[in-house]
Amino acid sequence: MLADIGIIGTGSYLPARVVSNAEVARPAGVDAEWIERKTGIRERRRAAAHEATSDLAAAGARRALHAAGLSARDVDVIVVATSTPDHPQPATASIVQHLIGATDAAAVDVNAVCTGFVYALAMARGLLRERPGGHALVIGADIYSRILDARDRRTAILFGDGAGAVVLGEVPAGGGVIATRLRGHGDDHELIRVPAGGSRLPASERTVRDAEHFFRMDGRGVRAFVEEHVPAAVADAVRASGLAPGAVDHVVAHQANGVLLRDLAPALGLPRARLHLTVDQFGNTGSASVPITLDAANRAGAIEPGDVVLMAGFGGGMNLGVSLCRWTAPLPSSVAGAAGEKALSYSH
Repeated sequence: MLADIGIIGTGSYLPARVVSNAEVARPAGVDAEWIERKTGIRERRRAAAHEATSDLAAAGARRALHAAGLSARDVDVIVVATSTPDHPQPATASIVQHLIGATDAAAVDVNAVCTGFVYALAMARGLLRERPGGHALVIGADIYSRILDARDRRTAILFGDGAGAVVLGEVPAGGGVIATRLRGHGDDHELIRVPAGGSRLPASERTVRDAEHFFRMDGRGVRAFVEEHVPAAVADAVRASGLAPGAVDHVVAHQANGVLLRDLAPALGLPRARLHLTVDQFGNTGSASVPITLDAANRAGAIEPGDVVLMAGFGGGMNLGVSLCRWTAPLPSSVAGAAGEKALSYSH
């Protein structure tokens, strides 16, 4: 009989530099109050010049391993979700493997943009089915500050840099990941994009001159997509789990925009669930936002053994991912050094 697989440790890493709304507001042609009113964001973090995505990912991974009581040599699989890799190749996961010393672990990247962590979680769980007793590191990490146009108020005000990670392993029967639903809506792929730098538009003097290497987003289109598709995806995943909507205790969603998430929460149809928010402190950290928020909630003691946690990602592609997990491994109170040592914001 296959063992149940779940989260046995969480970790995260946020760069030291704090960037206020005032700092990003002026180039974008807005003011700090407007940013907070429209997004719920007060500040975000920026990677140092010497930090690449793999550095953030490795730091978050080490903290997750420490929380799980494991060493890097106990890791069989590393899956890194990112859309801002160190290089076009090799995979950032291979660099993380080297940095943490996870000898012989399989290593692969996933690019589902801001949904990437939920996709990576599903992939790693499947890979562990082939390795009884094994462990997987699932990491979401992004440095969006390197691909932002400071003049574009639709994007420059939203994003921060960071990494979050979980360790997957065997858990007691009935625990762990109990349902996952992944969906792609490629007909909407132009809503979020970085136009140049790939095989369609290779880098050239023209693409650099025309600012085609920056991240671009149709904010209104994205909001309409989220409002139309995310509640249905959540309902589908809850049905697949066999649970009643009232059995879900926590929602850890992609931290796209705090105002959007608060508006969306009632439409999810989860009457008892607590919505966890870190977007006010860290902004939108791309594929890292779900595991960063999960780690912050865990280290704050907000998640109890047996609680049902719903993780929801949505983003470029357009992709959706929802995963439900019954919590089995609360973080020991002795473990410190988390992303979310400041008080978390919660809503229902």
